[in-house]
Amino acid sequence: MNANRLSLVLLTLWLAASLAHAASYRYFRIGNKDDIQTKPRAGIAMMGGGTDLDDAFRWLCQKGNGGDFLILRATGDDDYNPYVNGLCKANSVATLILPNREAAQDPTVAEIILRAEVIFIAGGDQANYLRDWKDTPVQNAINANIAAGKPIGGTSAGLAVLGEFVYGALGDKPDGPDLASTDVLPNPYYERVTLVRGFLKVPHLENLLTDSHFAKRDRMGRTLGFLARIMQDGWSKSPREVAIDEKSAVLVEADGTGTVVGNGKGAYFLRPTLAPDICKIGQPLTFRKISVYRVPAGGHFDLGSWTGDGGTVYFLSVEKGNIDSTQPDHAIY
Repeated sequence: MNANRLSLVLLTLWLAASLAHAASYRYFRIGNKDDIQTKPRAGIAMMGGGTDLDDAFRWLCQKGNGGDFLILRATGDDDYNPYVNGLCKANSVATLILPNREAAQDPTVAEIILRAEVIFIAGGDQANYLRDWKDTPVQNAINANIAAGKPIGGTSAGLAVLGEFVYGALGDKPDGPDLASTDVLPNPYYERVTLVRGFLKVPHLENLLTDSHFAKRDRMGRTLGFLARIMQDGWSKSPREVAIDEKSAVLVEADGTGTVVGNGKGAYFLRPTLAPDICKIGQPLTFRKISVYRVPAGGHFDLGSWTGDGGTVYFLSVEKGNIDSTQPDHAIY
């Protein structure tokens, strides 16, 4: 091979590698092409999925104080950009799509995240976020923003990864059925129960599990199985949970006080009072006296004191895989 042809081959290979690298992530931005620096205020917008809530996004934008609003996702497109831009007075609104681990390793994406004043993690499949973003510069950049007092939000899968403890969905098949309560209650060690910790470090969400689409998709049974597993496996002696229904959100201030908004069934704040009696491989769960505080729209809850107002207190118990409730008619939601 002569020198000119070798040079052409090498140039072609370099261009192909460069294009593949550039295509590993996608970035869409509207508004000012130049970043600005504002003084954002800390806050957490936890959204339960389903129809997006204008009030929750406006609240998150206000926390950003006119800065740059960044949506993170693993799949999908930039459809959030015009929606958020129409609600917010932001310098820019952008979507960064990170579909694989190669994209999350790119130093450019960490710089994009660090320059944003607001981070919002979209819905989808939390397995993608954990599989591809955990232990990468993306994880480090998100946590650096949180530590700097910048607000963060998430919906559906984006909510699921905000707590210290996460149902990772790592055993699920793409486009397969959701893990159901009827899968977990008969066997809390069912193979698809994949729990993860150590992804994000959000103040007030330590020692805590977050869940979405809660009443709509009948997730109470599976979430009780998750809490039992967290205790049985020695991750925590007293874990807690914030579970939010579709069309509902909890907006948490820097001091840990939250307000419930939306027109879904609201939010459920769960805390076990006893260790599970039976939480073993292949055996139905027995797990008694889990405290539940359900808060509808307009109510409040303090994550620090674990107390609220405007809600309803009741207890749940699981006996051999069957849930009983102290509410009238034994209602669990």
